[in-house]
Amino acid sequence: METIEHPFAGEALTYAFTPTVLGLAVAARTEKGVAAVLIGNNKNALLADLRLALDDAVLREDEPAMADVLNKVTGMIASPERGASFPLDLRGSALELAVWDALRKLRPGQTIGYGQLAKSLDLPATPQEVGAACAANRVAVAVPCHRVVKADGSISGYRWGVHRKRKLISLEAAA
Repeated sequence: METIEHPFAGEALTYAFTPTVLGLAVAARTEKGVAAVLIGNNKNALLADLRLALDDAVLREDEPAMADVLNKVTGMIASPERGASFPLDLRGSALELAVWDALRKLRPGQTIGYGQLAKSLDLPATPQEVGAACAANRVAVAVPCHRVVKADGSISGYRWGVHRKRKLISLEAAA
């Protein structure tokens, strides 16, 4: 699968942290939109993940400037069926963008298998490539990779932890 090296190189992004029902989250945005929402357990690990995800970007922490985005991220994670209420700045390969777009078109509570998603794309893709695109997703919940499951319907890996994937699927099913 083609990858895009350093998609945010030299670009200035603003970021901040917020507590959520899934743990601590960090969100980062460009002038165009939210480029990252990562979920974890502590600020140091999340900041390291953010730096890795936005390789070569210039990161500036500014909680007041991010207040509106943080409120929307917290609400989206608590009620994932509502989806993102903020603009996104998604950057990736053609296949990654196709996978992320297909995921955003799924109904809340709907799950799909990696192979089924691969077959639904206009680009040729394997289930493994769909999994890799999900793993490359920088925007948790807004690009709902948690809706991708194994062919038998069981829950498998998730960049932010299988326990979080289960909780998101459960929250959507209850809504």
